[in-house]
Amino acid sequence: MDKVKRVQKKPSVLKDLLYLFIKIALIASTFALLFTFMFGFIRYQEPAMTPAIKDGDLVIFYRYNQSGYLPQDVVVLTYEGEKQVRRVVATAGDTVDITENGLIINGALQQEPEIIQRTERYAEGIRMPLTVQEGEVFVLGDSRIGVTDSRIYGCVEIKDTLGKVMTIMRRRTI
Repeated sequence: MDKVKRVQKKPSVLKDLLYLFIKIALIASTFALLFTFMFGFIRYQEPAMTPAIKDGDLVIFYRYNQSGYLPQDVVVLTYEGEKQVRRVVATAGDTVDITENGLIINGALQQEPEIIQRTERYAEGIRMPLTVQEGEVFVLGDSRIGVTDSRIYGCVEIKDTLGKVMTIMRRRTI
């Protein structure tokens, strides 16, 4: 019997590199699509949410949670062209008031253990008490002194929010 020699073709390096680049492009385009339409991120650069979110943290948010928010949700919104991160304190139907005692929602003084500063009403802000309308939320920064939030611009329409914060990536300083 004659021995038949089998010739094995070596895989082409060029072909392997092409497949690798196709895979990398597919993964990159998937991430680009996800972070364009489903998720968003901003680098947070203000002290309004201290200590929960610090200056320099990367905030990742989910865009499709606009069906409604709950109190204590943290949302991303735009005010005068600037992206802000604020905490929802009241939703549709809630009555909000700020007195010398602090934040009052539906007649009950709010106990906010994560908030380290007193909540005070601004003289130049909106009139209180106010009732949050359907499709709106009332938001405050965690750092309650000198922060531009619903005490200044009033309730925020849910359709004007960018999404709900999912997580933050903390920047470490040396």
